[in-house]
Amino acid sequence: MPPMLGSTASLDPTTWPAEAATLIAQLQQQVQSQAREIAWRDAKLDKLNFELARLKRWKFGAKTEAMTAEQRALFAETLVEDEASLQAQLAELQANLPEAPKTHKAPRAKPRRQALPAHLRRVEHRHEPADTHCATPGCGQPMQRIGEDVSEKLDIVPAEFFVHRHIYGKWACRCCEVLRQEPAEPDVVDGGIPASGLVAYTLISRFVDHLPYYRQEPINARSGVHTPRATLATWGGAGGAKLEPLYEALRHFILGSRVLHADETPIPLLDPGAGKTKRAYIWAWARSHHDPNPGVIYQFCLGRGAQYPVAFLGGKAGPCPQPAWSGVLLTDQYAAYNAVLDAQVHPQRKAAACAAHARRRFEELSRGGSSASSVALDAVQRWARIYRAEGTYVDMDDTQRREARQRLSQPLWDEFEVWLRLERRQVLDGSKIAEAIDYSLNAWDSLTLHLLDGAVAIDNNLIERQIKPWKLGAKNWLFVGSELAGHRAAVVMSLVQSAKMNGLDPWAYLRDVLARIHSHPSHRIDELLPHRWQA
Repeated sequence: MPPMLGSTASLDPTTWPAEAATLIAQLQQQVQSQAREIAWRDAKLDKLNFELARLKRWKFGAKTEAMTAEQRALFAETLVEDEASLQAQLAELQANLPEAPKTHKAPRAKPRRQALPAHLRRVEHRHEPADTHCATPGCGQPMQRIGEDVSEKLDIVPAEFFVHRHIYGKWACRCCEVLRQEPAEPDVVDGGIPASGLVAYTLISRFVDHLPYYRQEPINARSGVHTPRATLATWGGAGGAKLEPLYEALRHFILGSRVLHADETPIPLLDPGAGKTKRAYIWAWARSHHDPNPGVIYQFCLGRGAQYPVAFLGGKAGPCPQPAWSGVLLTDQYAAYNAVLDAQVHPQRKAAACAAHARRRFEELSRGGSSASSVALDAVQRWARIYRAEGTYVDMDDTQRREARQRLSQPLWDEFEVWLRLERRQVLDGSKIAEAIDYSLNAWDSLTLHLLDGAVAIDNNLIERQIKPWKLGAKNWLFVGSELAGHRAAVVMSLVQSAKMNGLDPWAYLRDVLARIHSHPSHRIDELLPHRWQA
């Protein structure tokens, strides 16, 4: 009697035909191999997901707060590279996974990529089938073009050196023995070979990209052009000297603003006699954050004393005299500014204080985890409400901004002052929270001056942003070689930073100015300032 269907006898491999047994063994091996592959792939996916999660914890973790701005920038770049690499590996693995059952889950939105700039040169590559006849058996008819798909890839050609050949024709009259020839174009560097574009490129590499001359030399050598660092330094010095008249015009323009931002930062200066560096300072002065014509000017000074702001704001005699400055000066309350803001000596000047500096004192205390940190955290939240209101006035003119501040911000400041005075009575004298509260209360009139004047910014962040390029530069070129070099750096940096503030390409601006300044009328030098420049 044959075995019944489903009986144990039918599961005995010894009773199966040889072909079936072989086929089943092969299937079992395939299943085991696929199971191992799936297990390896799952382990790989788990590892990559873990690495991504760890990267995000590092990226947004508190430890990054201990880094400097430059360290955070380098750290962020490394994270982006690592994350892109892990994402690519994940995509490759997931592409080989078996297709999952379809669900009605909404597809994940892809981030919108910014369109490539329209002004870039386009090189078209046409891709058409070699044979445009229908490949269907028995058809072979010519196909018709019904459209196209376009994709764009960004590419780059490294800096290209080229040569301007100036050919001056000689014309003579044989009868009169008269020779006529056009005068030679003036050189940016007397007797030198660089055109204005190359001098501008050298200055931008030095003062915007912060590449010392010894690093520019091998970069140029990759294009087959030998430019020793001494030659590059000569070009930079000559270019800076050409820009001196424009720097003086920029100084007059900056001092023409009724509201100024001011700040200073140390910078190392080489002291050859001592065999080491000493501390010098860059003083920065900028027109108001709300000024429609922005600009900044730097001064290289040997110290940080009051004599430097006194001299800068005290007017200037000479062929182009300038009266002493008057208006509102926004600072971080450094004592050296007291000499130029003394109401008895300078009644035409007013002091405005930086709200960001006052807020920063509470922010530092809010992370402490003590009783003082709860007070500081409450203060930070009040600062946040004030700044949220301030953010809504960005596109207003000065009059509208003053009226909006009176209507919306003034009540927040009044409430904040009452709260600060109440909290001050409850904290211990000499404590850090008491110092933070006193810092704000002692400068209350200066902190709230912007409520009465729509042209005054709430903080000094504008000038702090203009100081950052100097700190980044010092990390690369380490020190300033001399006082003259420091002044030259201030000249170039003042013009290129002002150009950037006005939305200009600093290289295009410098190239054009260096080409034109030798023949431009001195009484119209203001036309070459960044806010008025036309190519």
